[in-house]
Amino acid sequence: MFRIEAVFCTFSVLSLAVGADLKARSCSEVRQAYTAKGFSLVNVPHQEISGEHLRICPQGHTCCTSEMEDKLSQQSKLEFENLVEETSHTLRTTFVSRHKKFDEFFLELLENTEKSLNDMFVRTYGKLYMQNSEVFMDLFTELKRYYTGGNVNLEEMLNDFWARLLERMFQLLNSQYHFTDEYLECISKYTDQLKPFGDVPRKLKAQVTRAFIAARTFVQGLTVGREVANRVSKVSLTPGCIRALMKMLYCPYCRGMPAAKPCDNYCLNVMKGCLANQADLDPEWNLFIDAMLLVAERLEGPFNIESVMEPIDVKISEAIMNMQDNSVQVSSKVFQGCGQPKPSGLGRSTRGVPEVFNPRFRPYSPEERPTTAAGTSLDRLRSVWKTMQHSVIDIKEKLKHSKKFWSTLPDSICVDDKVTAGKSNEEECWNGHTKGRYFPEVLNNGLTNQMNNPEVEVDITRPDTFIRQQIMALRVMTNKLKNAYNGNDVNFQDASDEGSGSGSGSGCTEACVTEFDFVSTEAPAVGADKSEEKASAIRPSYSLLLTLVLTCTLFALQRQWR
Repeated sequence: MFRIEAVFCTFSVLSLAVGADLKARSCSEVRQAYTAKGFSLVNVPHQEISGEHLRICPQGHTCCTSEMEDKLSQQSKLEFENLVEETSHTLRTTFVSRHKKFDEFFLELLENTEKSLNDMFVRTYGKLYMQNSEVFMDLFTELKRYYTGGNVNLEEMLNDFWARLLERMFQLLNSQYHFTDEYLECISKYTDQLKPFGDVPRKLKAQVTRAFIAARTFVQGLTVGREVANRVSKVSLTPGCIRALMKMLYCPYCRGMPAAKPCDNYCLNVMKGCLANQADLDPEWNLFIDAMLLVAERLEGPFNIESVMEPIDVKISEAIMNMQDNSVQVSSKVFQGCGQPKPSGLGRSTRGVPEVFNPRFRPYSPEERPTTAAGTSLDRLRSVWKTMQHSVIDIKEKLKHSKKFWSTLPDSICVDDKVTAGKSNEEECWNGHTKGRYFPEVLNNGLTNQMNNPEVEVDITRPDTFIRQQIMALRVMTNKLKNAYNGNDVNFQDASDEGSGSGSGSGCTEACVTEFDFVSTEAPAVGADKSEEKASAIRPSYSLLLTLVLTCTLFALQRQWR
């Protein structure tokens, strides 16, 4: 009786073991997980089959057919691409949104500055300004064209603005004479030496060039950062990487363990192998971000756009006042240098010039802000600037967080619960073969460190050409940013004064500005009457007489203005 019971017990234990074994070899969980991915269950086995046909996953008993392995391999590739894109989403949108905001604010700032100047000058100079407004409109058109990437040499453009303004004012203040184009060209040649507008052009040129170079280079940097991030996030996968991804993400399905997640360190080695070239972008990316932060500091501080754009109308008005105050001396010296112009033969009233620049005009003071449209546009100007300033601060914070992004991308992808089983489940995670601890060490970042990657076949002798192109793009942009930080425009260094950094188109520093030298052989008369010139040469009191005549003329014009 005892023997029969023993046999019965043994048979029961064996039956349970066989039942457990049959249950372990069921593919029901795999079928459920496989169909949840959107795949058809046709030809998916109900129980494990022999796995000699598998090319990537372990070839023991399996729940996968060759067709399933192929489909899951493509699925792993797609999921990895989505993971990289999703992980880099914040970085990419940061550059896109901040570029858009900065660009909008800057262009609005420029437009409001132009409107503020127009409102103030219409109120101050009236018809005379409106008749010559294209000189100022062209200034802002060129500033905008420079900022938006146009081939504009800022220094030459600003020099041209002051030369044109001098020509217009010189004619208005000496309207009893006729000036040929050649004569006006002669006047413009002496602009730097005459300094008819005082020191305003030099100071304004230094401020405008630095501020606009910084702003344009900064927005270009945001564009390059955006483009590089977008391009590098589109990962080009090697066959070795695709095999490694399949083995990590979906070979657990083939082993009948669809719920098993990869071990943390296992995931890191796979990602470091697949993203080796992206990690090599990181050193140049970090240098680029550092350069962007430096230029951002310039925009907040010494190259502050507000300090240039808000008072630009006041500064130009100050220059006009200087010209009016020095008009007699300037005219006298020009006549000496360029020759005596011919009288127009027409009186002022018949020429239809009822207005001149108001010599009694005092520069607008912020403490006496008008309540007209000019005041409104100035308020708007300041409001836009404050918004833009906050935008720069916001961009700086976002940029700081983007440092080391590409080298930490594997860690960002291999986060707990999202992809891996986490560090707390080191004994119950998928290690590439079965459930259990993953023993290989985690490799360092970069292509050269992947020679002995245990999970991904990486050819370290063939760097990704596309990634190398992005590294070069960052390097070029970083160089531009460094130049902008120092106030230099890399596109026009040959035409600018690299030594002084003040933006002198002549290549001269303040110390080498020469005096206006009126030697007849060096400054030949242009369009002048030779007989008058000879006569003037023997009249010692000519300068005094000319000064008295011009003073009386201006006095008469002032009375006419009133």
